Amino acid sequence: MENNFFVDSEKLSPSALEKKHRLENDPSARTDCMKYMDGMEVINSDIREKVFSEVESADFSKYTPRDVQKAIERDNCTIEDFKALLSPAAVPFLEKMAARARVLTGQHFGNTVYLFTPLYIANYCENYCVYCGFNCYNDIRRSKLNAEQIEREMKVIADSGMEEILILTGESRSMSSIEYIGEACKLARKYFRMVGLEIYPVNTEDYRYLHECGADYVTVFQETYDPVRYEQLHLMGHKRVIPYRFDAQERALMGGMRGVAGSALLGLSDFRKDALASALHMYFLQRKYPHAEISLSCPRLRPIINNDKINPQDVHEKELCQVLCAYRIFMPFCGITVSSRESADFRNGIVKICATKISAGVSTGIGDHESKYTGKENGAAQGDEQFEIDDSRSLDKMYKDMQSEGLQPVLNDYLYV
Repeated sequence: MENNFFVDSEKLSPSALEKKHRLENDPSARTDCMKYMDGMEVINSDIREKVFSEVESADFSKYTPRDVQKAIERDNCTIEDFKALLSPAAVPFLEKMAARARVLTGQHFGNTVYLFTPLYIANYCENYCVYCGFNCYNDIRRSKLNAEQIEREMKVIADSGMEEILILTGESRSMSSIEYIGEACKLARKYFRMVGLEIYPVNTEDYRYLHECGADYVTVFQETYDPVRYEQLHLMGHKRVIPYRFDAQERALMGGMRGVAGSALLGLSDFRKDALASALHMYFLQRKYPHAEISLSCPRLRPIINNDKINPQDVHEKELCQVLCAYRIFMPFCGITVSSRESADFRNGIVKICATKISAGVSTGIGDHESKYTGKENGAAQGDEQFEIDDSRSLDKMYKDMQSEGLQPVLNDYLYV
């Protein structure tokens, strides 16, 4: 395992530092990543087996330029076609893939692009995921907003014109309880038409409760679908349990959520296999729950506090564009989100081809929207950011840029009756 993800933790106690080093260097110190922990719901879904079976049998080297050409021209892209579009043989066809993706995006989404903003309300975490800025052994400022601070942040965001918000926490049930997140959802419903969640995976009944509190959809990142690499990177905490995390979107739908999203974090393992698994995960969910709104994201690794060497390795913008165009050709109806991890230039271009949703006015820190939006300090205890962003445009700037690109920015397209 490459150790370039590890950070030194000078403030840790000797016992904590010893445990950290044991987890990093001694696999026997880690729990079984396939074994459910107490309290985790088992739903016995068939989707994980289908996804892993397809990924394990995938051989991207076997596809030829002819296979790629057929995949681009076919009216209904099959799983085999999708694999061809992700293969190295597809690289010379990137312009043709982009043209095909653009046509499909126009047919199903017109020239619209949806805008939202994330709101981090806490950054406490109980997992040791070595690449994440929030991991429990990283020396960062931890913070948790109270109800008054959450509402103040939400009002500032809503006053900017935003109508969709994504509420995020670190993965700590003790510091960010279901009830705490539920109260945040209730506050969000006062100010926004759409409320999304990106929190630690929970059981079906918890998702049902959060939906009743006002949440519309849930995003969960599997990070990598490579079980060997997953085990190496997720050394401690509930997130270490692969099957429980994998089934999170399905439990959310079982709990009444209107939509779900997911993806791998590209750059942690073989990006082609992770892209294949990400799309198939959403594809099989769509077939099993045809009423659900299904979306794909495409985050790449970004530097974190105390480790600016973290990068997406062999996943450059060209490779990311290939993945996104393949997603669109394979799943024409699927929403595709491109985050502020990417540059403004890349996002301006990709929304004209295949992406349908982007974030604006982004902060991945805790409690600083008011200071960023108004220039006033709000008195909230500040918490450090999860990762570095690349595109920090405000909603107003993003809206005008999308219009200048010939697109129609959309703040909300859903009405409750």
